[in-house]
Amino acid sequence: MIKEHNELQEESTGNWWQNAVVYQIYPRSFQDSNGDGIGDIQGIIQRIDYLAKLGITAIWLSPVYQSPNDDNGYDISDYQEIMTEFGTMADMEELIQKAEEVGIKIIMDLVVNHTSDEHRWFVEARKSKNNPYRDYYIWRDPVEGKEPNELRSIFSGSAWQLDEETGQYYLHLFSKRQPDLNWENQAVRKDVYAMMNFWLEKGIGGFRMDVIDLIGKLPDDMLTANGPKLHTYLREMNQASFGKYDVMTVGETWGATPEIAKLYSDPKRQELSMIFQFEHMGLDQQEGKDKWDLQPLSVEKLKEVLSKWQTSLGSQGWNSLFWNNHDLPRIISRWGNDRDYREKSGKMFAILLHMMKGTPYIYQGEELGMTNRPITSIEEVEDIESVNMYNERLAAGHSEEKLIHSINVKGRDNARTPMQWDDSKNAGFTEGTPWLPVNENYHEINAEKALENPDSIFYTYQKLIQLRKEYPLIVWGDYELVNTTKAEVFAYYREYKGERWLIAANFSSQSHTFELKDTVQELIISNSSSVSFASSSIQLKPYDAWVVRV
Repeated sequence: MIKEHNELQEESTGNWWQNAVVYQIYPRSFQDSNGDGIGDIQGIIQRIDYLAKLGITAIWLSPVYQSPNDDNGYDISDYQEIMTEFGTMADMEELIQKAEEVGIKIIMDLVVNHTSDEHRWFVEARKSKNNPYRDYYIWRDPVEGKEPNELRSIFSGSAWQLDEETGQYYLHLFSKRQPDLNWENQAVRKDVYAMMNFWLEKGIGGFRMDVIDLIGKLPDDMLTANGPKLHTYLREMNQASFGKYDVMTVGETWGATPEIAKLYSDPKRQELSMIFQFEHMGLDQQEGKDKWDLQPLSVEKLKEVLSKWQTSLGSQGWNSLFWNNHDLPRIISRWGNDRDYREKSGKMFAILLHMMKGTPYIYQGEELGMTNRPITSIEEVEDIESVNMYNERLAAGHSEEKLIHSINVKGRDNARTPMQWDDSKNAGFTEGTPWLPVNENYHEINAEKALENPDSIFYTYQKLIQLRKEYPLIVWGDYELVNTTKAEVFAYYREYKGERWLIAANFSSQSHTFELKDTVQELIISNSSSVSFASSSIQLKPYDAWVVRV
């Protein structure tokens, strides 16, 4: 049923972030300006016109803070300094200003669940049990000479590390060089909010909040996500920092359900603007196992999950829409077809997602149809998560071949290979040696080629972004899944103020027929030149996708 139009939707205006399209930049891999093989802030500034041409509203910038880079910047040693490899604070201020000149806001990636072990707070905390910073982190005595409990790190192994100096263990839910902050300590919270205000005063457009669902953890109870004080902390954070600014906040929440999402993003609760939920992204892993234990995607299940998130938030929440990010493999290689239908499946993913309700996110290179970069040996892997998994499972007797296959399918390096700008050396990313090898297919897949071809994936994304700006229906319309299709056909309606659109996508390499029950008034966008609506039985060729007004 089509539901009543609801109150979060202040007609067709709403908050700016409800009308936005966000582009994620992984600075290390975007554009190198000084030949050291590492992308930097001046490199991003050089490419602002490209992003303005695409039409995006905001850049989500993966961390650029000072960091020893144990986990590619997600281990922060100083929140108010810029990583030397990326540039200076003056470069950062220039980026904020240059982006603003073309109507683009900068969303900073904020990591406040943990810091680097080189952060001043932790350096102090380690010195003695009586140090004023000791309680900024989570320390426990050994139990029978061993770890305090069985809590596991997300990056493999125990989540507890013995500190020889003081004889206590500290908690690290990620790498042992990423100690977890103690959010129960009011001084920690106060210092974090002051740091957030430092950035807000510089004119940023908001924060993407890394693993924010972990800050309420109760390690003694083995509880990490969604702890009892989580939402109290977020309301306090809102009041003490970003609630006073017209900015966007998005929380990374791996275990969220729609009910939990409403706790974060119901405007009445004054917490966050929206969350990233990953339910659809776990559909190709075996039930109860982790991401490396693969299984084929069920399109039926994907329809069910995405439709649930489209309809269940009502007026009490806002959704994020994404296929890719710096932690996920390239969607065309993952669920599309990167051999025979790379461009077609790339456009299909774009159309299917960008017609949904919520704020869409594009990950760098997605608009070019960039693909995974397969490896043959663990020596080629940079990502700490993949390396740790490989070593742990190899020791447990898993075959090397299977482990390399899992890394090729799901490893995080797939998303982190340098951006492919043109077909010159290193794809125009750097004059030097790139920190991570460029995908060998850059001669065929690059921005220069895409911009020269009016039929490229880039222009599909550009048009979808433009349509979102022009049609309130895309932002505010109700959603209704078409249940009567073949399993691999994903079709749905959007309806707003008497206007009704039908979106249909063939999620497979086989042709399927689609029974049309409406009269087509106008073709809005399509990834195929041969689509015909002359009869009610429409032939959907492999990866066909289109949007019509009915």
